[in-house]
Parts: sequence; structure tokens; C-alpha cells
Amino acid sequence: MTGNSFNVHSSEDQTGREYFHHSSGQRVDTDIVVVEALRKQYPHLELVVVPRYNSDLLAYASAGFAKATPLEDAVRDPVYGVGVKWRYYMPPSRRLDSDPGAFVENVIFGKFMYKWKDQEAIIYIANGRDGTQSYPSVTNQYILTTNEHKVDELLKLASVWSQQLHNEVWVFDSGYWQKSAELYDSVMKADWDSVILDDDMKKALISDVENFFDGQKTYLDLKVPWKRGVIYYGPPGNGKTISIKAMMHMLYKRGAEKGDKRLTVPTLYVRTLASYGGPEYALQQIFSKARQEAPCYLVFEDLDSIVSDGVRSYFLNEVDGLTSNDGILMVGSTNHLDRLDPGIAKRPSRFDRKYFFSNPDFDQRVQYAQFWQNKLKDNKDIDFPDKLCSKIAEITDKFSFAYMQEAFVATLLAIAVRGGKQEALATREAHRFAGPHDPMTNVDKQAKLDRMYNGGGDDTDVDKLELWVEMQKQVKILKDEMDEKDRRGTSTSASITSLPIRPRAGLDSLNRYRDELDVLLHGRRAESDGRLSGPGQF
Repeated sequence: MTGNSFNVHSSEDQTGREYFHHSSGQRVDTDIVVVEALRKQYPHLELVVVPRYNSDLLAYASAGFAKATPLEDAVRDPVYGVGVKWRYYMPPSRRLDSDPGAFVENVIFGKFMYKWKDQEAIIYIANGRDGTQSYPSVTNQYILTTNEHKVDELLKLASVWSQQLHNEVWVFDSGYWQKSAELYDSVMKADWDSVILDDDMKKALISDVENFFDGQKTYLDLKVPWKRGVIYYGPPGNGKTISIKAMMHMLYKRGAEKGDKRLTVPTLYVRTLASYGGPEYALQQIFSKARQEAPCYLVFEDLDSIVSDGVRSYFLNEVDGLTSNDGILMVGSTNHLDRLDPGIAKRPSRFDRKYFFSNPDFDQRVQYAQFWQNKLKDNKDIDFPDKLCSKIAEITDKFSFAYMQEAFVATLLAIAVRGGKQEALATREAHRFAGPHDPMTNVDKQAKLDRMYNGGGDDTDVDKLELWVEMQKQVKILKDEMDEKDRRGTSTSASITSLPIRPRAGLDSLNRYRDELDVLLHGRRAESDGRLSGPGQF
């Protein structure tokens, strides 16, 4: 067999013993060794070998479609009759998560009784990596059955199930497609109700996409390819990303709402073209997958960064393609339309529609303030009357949504850090070690002088509110930064939309503090409904 001439005892599993023997010596071809052992051990059963990467039968069983029971005999055969597994604990991805984590088992070698419908089969699973290299690592499933054609039916269903999305999104990253449950969860928190845009523009965005996926016959009748490209552009932080997520959410619900799962439109999200095979290989993989999944929604976020001059021609060839791209709706987002190659931005047959996401107007800024007002309504320590929404909108003229988010988060962080102390005392303590370059030093002094000489504004009740007092300080800092950029010769458009670099330690990365802020204000971590991500997350 493999040079193993010693006798096998009746209580021992012959295949298990052979696997152990083979794996502890020189390995040449594990698959052949296992097949030979199985045919000798089970001469009356048919053998079907199935690679796990194409059809994971244990995962199919764990989803409830079959039952896999380990066949182990630790008493009579304690060495070879027990499977080989890697067992390890996966802690939660973040320390703030309440999830306790989970234990994971990776079967290296195992034997199972597999029941599916009215069929039973014995399945061996064996990792067959030969040699010392980590790649490729091949794990095969060896199915022993009396009814081979029934196994084919099982394999067909399990393979289709393995290729389907299960509360996941296809994401292209690091050179290959992978399923992301994390992105799916983020998408499910986004819906059009939480997107603050001009109502007519929002309706146009939605109808544009719906008409495409409902209009296959129209394209066919007009003898044109059923494909489209759309570009979302404009200053950063004004709703492009949240609109894409809301669209993804709508397309995932589409099948359920219309009572036909086939109408659900999957999203393919391209994160980067970085790949071990180079960007050209990445583009080939991206469009091959899109054609396979069509009709689908193919997203290129930051299109100008993804499609560089070096791969522009290859990208255009894939878009125009000798291969049919029917059913593919591409959407590309960019902060800089002028940086896109004219062959992409100005050729109607490639990206035929563009939507401009501008800075919010007064009414939209009021809406955004109301969003935060609703978010904070359960916090009894924050007084946020309706009239304050308009006052905040008035002082944030030319702010993007991202800038408004910065103003709110910085304001609430300042209140949280104060820890209930009186403003004057907290201010003195903060200035004591801040040094002369802290922008808050001058802002606090100016705010104090304004209150002394102006005696407050027209509405003294509002002017005394802690939220309003702190908000004015933070807005003043942001406007000073914008003015400074203007003085340096930066264009007005760029200066009012790019996220600021705050000189104070601890405010240079908003994402880092959102959950801590929610803990301080609400006494709990951010809820899964996206309370700290809503329309402000772009």
C-alpha cells in the first residue's frame, strides 16, 4: 500500500491508521493513498471524491440541509478511530463588542455518517497537503455510497448553495472575491429614509436603477446591450457612499418585496485592484464574476483611485468587452470628476449618467440637526430644543455633511470629556496644559468675551444651552481651518469639503471615538441600528 506492512487489528480503522502512517512520513500524493485505503476497507461501496472548495458538505449540513454525525470510536480505537481537528477560540473582533466570541473547529481528518433526505453515506474528510508549502492546501471529501446518482444530486445542491450569498456581499480585495458579512450588516443599516438628499434627486437615483433592472426587454427591443454605467461625484462627505449602501439594501430586498428571489440583485463591491496577479488580472476576475452574477450592481468606490493610467485601457476593454456585459449596472463614485479619463467620464456608452452630490442647503442642514436631535432624545443631560436645529443650520453655511458630523461629534466629545464639571472649571483645567497652539484656547476666550459684551443673542434661553455654547466653539474652529486653507491658496471648493485635520490630540480620527462617545452619552455601546452612522457616515 505505502510500504506499511504491519498488521491492522480488527478494532482499528484501517483508513485512519493509514492516514496517520502516511502523514508521519514522506508524503507524495495523499489523495491516492486515501482512495486506495478506502477501496480496500469498503469494497462493496462506490467512492466519489469531492474537493471541499467547490462543495463544502459539512457547511451544507450545518445550514440545516443535511445531518453529519462524527463516527469515532475512542474506546476500541483510541489512536486511529478519532478524527484530527484544529480547535481554537476566535475572540470578538473588537474589545467593545458584547459578543463573547466563538470556538472554531477545523477538521483535518475525520469520518462522518451523512444523512440527506432518505440517503445515507459515509464521508471521510482529509487534508491532503503534500510537501512543505502552505499553498495549495487541498481538502477532499470521500463519499462512500450505494447510490452514486443520488450523490450527484446532493453535490449539485450543495455546490449551488456554497456559491450563493447568505447575508453577505461579494467584495473584491487582495486579488480575489470573498464574502463579507460585515459589509452586509452595514448595508442593512442603511436605507433611503436615513439619506438626506433633495427629494427629486433621491427619486431619480432610485428610478434610474429600478428601470434598468426592470427594462431588459426594452434594451432588447432597441437592439442595444443591456448594460449601464453611472457616476456619483461631488465634494467628499455629502452622501455618495450612504446612497450606494441604501441602493444595495433596496436591491437585496427587491426579491422579497416582489415575491420572487430571482429578482434580488446582488452587489459586487470592488475595494482595490491590488492583486498577486497585477491589476489587469484583478480586472479580469472582477468582470468575469460580474458576468457570472448578472444581473448585478457592480460598485467601484473612488473610481479615480482604482482605475489608474496604467490600467485604463484594460478597464475600458473590459467595459466595452468582446464578452457580453448584459445585466451589469456599474456605479462609480469619485470626489474628483476632473481626474477621470475622458474615455470614462465623457463616453455615454460607458457611464451615461452622472449625479452631483453638492453641499447641503439650509433645509438639509436643519434635517441633519434634527437627525442628531432624535439620536439624543433619550439623553436627559442634553437639552436640544427644536429651535436649536435652525440656529445650527444658520452657522454651518457651506459645510458638507461630513463637516457637520465633525461639528456634532466634537461638540459632544467636549461635553463628555467635561464629565459634568462646570464649563469654567473644565475650561481652566483644559487650558492649563494645552499650550499656546491649542485652537480651543483662543476660541474659549473669544466666546467668553462675546458673552460679556454682547450679553447673549436674541434668544437668551437657547444661548445658555451647553450644547449650543460648545457647538459655536467647534464651528468656529472648523471655519478658521477653512479660512486658513483659503489663505494658503487652496480652492474654495476643496477647502469647504475635505475633512479637517484637527490639531488637538484625540480628534484626528472620528471613527476611533464614536462608540466611546455613545457609551458616555447613552451608557451603552452603539446600537446595531446605526445610531452613530446614519446619514453622517459617508
